[in-house]
Amino acid sequence: MPFQMIEAEKLASAVVRQIENLILRGILRPGDRLPSERELAERLGVSRPSLREAVAELQSRGLLSTRAGSGIFVADVLGSAFSPALIRLFSTQEDALDDYIAFRRDMEGLAAARAARKGSDTDLALVDTIFRKMEVAHTKRDPSEEASLDADFHMAIIEASHNVIMLHMMRSMMDLLREGVFYNRSIMFKQRTTRDALLDQHRAINDALQARDSDGSQAAVNAHLSFVRRCLADQREADKHEGVARLRLQKEVGS
Repeated sequence: MPFQMIEAEKLASAVVRQIENLILRGILRPGDRLPSERELAERLGVSRPSLREAVAELQSRGLLSTRAGSGIFVADVLGSAFSPALIRLFSTQEDALDDYIAFRRDMEGLAAARAARKGSDTDLALVDTIFRKMEVAHTKRDPSEEASLDADFHMAIIEASHNVIMLHMMRSMMDLLREGVFYNRSIMFKQRTTRDALLDQHRAINDALQARDSDGSQAAVNAHLSFVRRCLADQREADKHEGVARLRLQKEVGS
């Protein structure tokens, strides 16, 4: 008969599985520091030797890393998503910017539709909380905080979609945004009219999500990122015109 003796799962294996799941679901993020060995063992209800065995296993799998004198951290599991050479190439090619925005628009539109359908009330409360912070930051003259919250808002929607493949892929895309590989978001937020329009667009996305309007959420994301794409195209054209104008001025002053 095809039956085998059932064995009790080792405590270390249960710890490994729990931490793996937290990383997979994006709850533990690259760079996050784990609690001290004593505290983590107490939280998990396991002995310190069992915890050490689990940590060693996760380190061998490349999911955790140790920093001398600092503790144990979640490894940068997405560090190789884009090589430094490819990132530099992205930053020098105009077409890459258009493709980046188009890709984000397609994927985030799908994520928003999924979030409206599958996100929990807590997921949507988090999105709303970040948007309320954006409203407060919008009243400040310095746009840097609002620009930072913009990335957090979009990432919260992706997390609310509960698709782990999309989550990790889009987190790497958002890292490129935060690092300013394609464009400096702060520039977009400096113009008051553009800044007002961006806030209204985020409000439309949030309203559709809170209403659990799947189609409306996707449409609002598409409209927002299409607007971003147009603004960046206009800025590139304006920069080119400014370059030509400066050449003309130099010629006139020098003549």
